[in-house]
Amino acid sequence: MTRVPEVTFKDRRPCHNGDYDWYNLTTSEIFDNKRVVVFALPGAFTPTCSNFQLPGYDLSYNEFKALGIDEVWCLSVNDAFVMNAWFKSQDIQNVKSIPDGSGDFTHAMGMSVAKYNLGFGYRSWRYAMIVNNGEIEQLFEEPGKVGNCPTDPYGISSPETVLNYLKNNYSKEN
Repeated sequence: MTRVPEVTFKDRRPCHNGDYDWYNLTTSEIFDNKRVVVFALPGAFTPTCSNFQLPGYDLSYNEFKALGIDEVWCLSVNDAFVMNAWFKSQDIQNVKSIPDGSGDFTHAMGMSVAKYNLGFGYRSWRYAMIVNNGEIEQLFEEPGKVGNCPTDPYGISSPETVLNYLKNNYSKEN
């Protein structure tokens, strides 16, 4: 198994006065001593991400929990302001956001791709993964990874695919 890259994300979290404060979210906080699902996507507020992927994972959260997953995280090369606004607009209740605003984690994962054809710059290729105590247990990468891809493949990284994998490979020991 491969270990996830060590990165510190700049996040914004609610503080005591109802405002938001900067918060350093580390890969250790996300992955250590947990079995989690992370799904990565090209961008907040984009059609496939907003209509299918993010809400699909949020609606499937209890199924993931029943199959031994501690948390579900959504990663995008967007800043914390954008990720928070997107999650609020989608009324996300269960999935947590990873704002990879600088793309450091995405680049270290080898998942950074140019999206200049859409005016995005560099973004994440669409994928999902199961991470067990910081080690990548299973990776679900969409096919055809290439910069400025003329299509937006979606299927292998869907919540349904990850759930099917978990159902077929579930044991209490994982």
